[in-house]
Amino acid sequence: MTERPLEPGVGVEPRVRVEGAPAVGAARAADLADIGVAIGIPEPYRTELQDWRERLGDPNAALIIPHVTLLGPTTVSLADLPAIERHLAHTARPNDPFTIRLRGSGTFRPLSPVIFVALVAGEARCATLAAAVRSGPLERPLNFPYHPHVTVAHDIAEDGLDRAYEALADYQAEFDVRGFGLYERGGDLRWRQIRFFPFDQQGDESEQNGDGGRRADIGSRE
Repeated sequence: MTERPLEPGVGVEPRVRVEGAPAVGAARAADLADIGVAIGIPEPYRTELQDWRERLGDPNAALIIPHVTLLGPTTVSLADLPAIERHLAHTARPNDPFTIRLRGSGTFRPLSPVIFVALVAGEARCATLAAAVRSGPLERPLNFPYHPHVTVAHDIAEDGLDRAYEALADYQAEFDVRGFGLYERGGDLRWRQIRFFPFDQQGDESEQNGDGGRRADIGSRE
C-alpha cells in the first residue's frame, strides 16, 4: 500500500496492479481506478498527525489523511468494483469494534526513508483485517510481512527524517475503530474516501463517505 500516498507500508505491501493494467502514472484506460483500503485516524489525532507531516515538509502530506493501510494502492477494473464492494462489506460485517493505541516513533530505514508512529495495541486486529481484505477479488501477494503503522514522514531529507523520529518519540494516541474505508485516487493524485464499511452491520449496507456527503461515484476524476 517504496511507500506512496495511502501507503501500504514500506517492506509491507508493495504496489500491485491488475495483470496487464498500466502502472500508476502511465497512460491509463478510462475503465480503471486506483483504490486502497484503510482505517482513517479520527480527530483530534488526524489533524495533529497531518500538521506534523506538513511541518516536516512531506510532499505527500496533502494527498492523504493519516491512516493505517489495509490494502495499498491497487489498480482495478471499474467493472470489478461491485464485487469488490460486496467483498468489503462482507469482510467488515462480522467484526466488533477494537482499540488502536499509538505510541512512539519507528522507521523503515535503511530499507526505505519512512518515519511512522507505531501501534502498540490493535496490531493483531489490523493484520487479521488486512488479510481478509486481501482475499477474494482483492487477493494479492505480500512480498514482506504486514506491519501496521501511521506514516508521518516520507520522501524528505535524512535530517528531516531524524527530526521526525525524535519529535514523535513520545507521541501517544488511543481511539476506537468501528470500520474501514474504501479510497480512490483522483486525477489530482489526492486520495478520497468514497465509502465506509462499518463493523457489525446487518445486511449488505455501508455508510456514506466519511465527509458526510453522498457516496462518491468511483471512477470519477475529481
